[in-house]
Order: sequence, then C-alpha cells, then structure tokens
Amino acid sequence: MGEGRVLSIPAAGRAEIVTEAVPDVADGRFRVETLFSGISAGTELTYLKGTNPYLRTSWDGGLGLFTDGEPAIEYPITGIGYMQVGRVTESRTAAVSEGAVVAMTYGHRTVHVADPMTERFVELPGDIDPMLGIWVAHMGPICANGLLHAAHDVYGPAAGQLGDGVRGRRVAVTGAGVVGLLVTAFALEHGAAEVIVVDGTPSRRRAAEALGARTLDPEEVDAPLTVKQRWRHGPGDRGADVVFQCRGRPGALALALRLLRPQGTVIDLAFYTDGAEQVRLGEEFHHNGLGIRCAQIGRVPRGMAHLWDRERLSAETIGLLRARGSALREHLITEVAAFDDAPALLVELAERRRHAVQAVLGA
Repeated sequence: MGEGRVLSIPAAGRAEIVTEAVPDVADGRFRVETLFSGISAGTELTYLKGTNPYLRTSWDGGLGLFTDGEPAIEYPITGIGYMQVGRVTESRTAAVSEGAVVAMTYGHRTVHVADPMTERFVELPGDIDPMLGIWVAHMGPICANGLLHAAHDVYGPAAGQLGDGVRGRRVAVTGAGVVGLLVTAFALEHGAAEVIVVDGTPSRRRAAEALGARTLDPEEVDAPLTVKQRWRHGPGDRGADVVFQCRGRPGALALALRLLRPQGTVIDLAFYTDGAEQVRLGEEFHHNGLGIRCAQIGRVPRGMAHLWDRERLSAETIGLLRARGSALREHLITEVAAFDDAPALLVELAERRRHAVQAVLGA
C-alpha cells in the first residue's frame, strides 16, 4: 500500500490537494503514474461552482431521469477529471506492458492502480506527443461523436465515414473552447468546404483561424446575417448546412439555430446548467423546420453501435493528432501548471480571473 495525491473539492468554491491510499498492484492490474492531466473548464468547474445538476437532484440511470431526492453526488468530491495520460510503472497483466504510455479517465491524481476488466485505457503510439494524449480517451471521442451524429443526420446508419456529415459542406461552429476547436479541426480534416467559427473571445478566434477556419465576432457583426449572405444554396435557402453548438450558454444555442439553412440541424455538444429563455422555439426553429441533436459520448447514433464504439472514436482522435498535432499543441494548450497548483488554477478559472483554452496539469 502506498500514497498518492488527488484533487478534491470539499465544498463549492474550494479546491485542495489531499493524500489518498494507493493499493498494491494485484494480479490482473497495473499501476499508472500520471504525466499529464487535462482540466475540463466546462464540466469540472460546474462542481466547483455548485451548478452541476448531480449536486441538487437524483439521477435514475435506468429511466434516464433527474428526479427529486438525495443528490446523486455530494461534497467532498475527489477524482474529477477525464483527461489523463500516464506511464505504466508496474503491470501484472498481459494487457499492457511496463513503460507503456496510456490515455485514461481516472481523474486528477498522481497515481492510479487500474483494472483493465473495468477501465478503458488507450495505449498511445510513439509518434504522438504525450501531452496531446489527454484528448484520446474521452474529449476527442466526444468531438468525433459530434461529427458522427452529423453523418447520421445525412445518411442514417448507412453513414460509413466520420466525415460524411461535413465533407463538401458549409459548417458553422458556435463556441471556440476545446470542444469547438477540436470539432473545427475534425471538420477541416474531413473535408468541410468551409468552416466559420463564431466566438466573442479574440484569442479563441485566433486559434480557430490558425487551424484554418474563418471566424466571426458576434459582438461586432450580425453573425446570422453574415453567414446567410455568404452561404447561399438557392432561393430562400441560405445558411450553414450544419452547426456544431459547443458553448454551454442558451444564447449560443439560440445563435446556432439562426445560422442554419432551412431544415438544417444543430449538433449540440454543450452542457447547459442554466435555463433557456433565449432559445425562442417559435422563431427560426419553427419557421425553418430545424432540428437539434444532442451528441454526447454516452451514445453513438442509433443503429451505429455495431460499427462505432469508444475505441474507434479514440482511433479517429489519434488520426487527427497525427495530422494536426503541431497546430493543436500550439494553439489549444494555453496553460501548463504543476499538479500542486491545481486548486488555485481551478478557482481562478471558475472566477474568471484566469483564462485558458486547455489547461494541463503536469504531475
């Protein structure tokens, strides 16, 4: 039995590093020492802010319903995080060798003993920057699954390639955080005719432009008018073929709907914790016959599970990193901090005293 350090949120607004016991490596298991751990400025900060729905309601997974009752999660919360890369330092399983570098989702901790029968791991190839591996197990598959939903929207279960929903099409992305920028990179890599990213933050627009997209500042221009003036398909048919909504604000969803051509679809990858009064469903949504598809990593599109699983989505992520890794490393990873600095970093991000596209902790 040994010890490791883990990030803990003891109460809303507070974060700290605590010590936890690390079990010995039993037969069939392996030990990982963390190299890099990526912070999700969306999901993780909802626990710090106290806005995550799991903190105020009960979740019935069988029914797929949030209900009144005991909260599904209570403070203190330890081990949040789903973007870890570590080196295997001891293995008592033939599934993975000592020295391998793996991507996993075991939370912000310095050491983890894993059971390959119950936990996913993706061994990183040697030509991938290990820091970029933070996206391979979960975040990259989230974004790839968004493209898969766009492909399904066009071809149904017959869609064969990840890019089938964007290839040759005009694509808009609302929100240029990590999700929006990875989706942008995926869309460009898979042959989108043009990608326009709408975001109000200059540094994020610069990152999108560096990846090859056009950008619009919604505070400076009328983004829906500009998109529809630029993208004409025919009489009475203007706008984006598909919009990927990647910002957890109802105003961003309202904007995404206004960017679409008639009968187009918003592929929604955002996590909303507030109400949605700005989403005016009696306007463009109703009159243009629009659609909204929630694309979350828990499900691939219906009828495609026999072809697409988390492993294939991770493989697509590795392919993206091989093709565009240098640009993603330069423009998306904007903050690298020591593991012990994680509590202060999280609080400053939550209070908007610090800005980062992708923050990474080094153990």
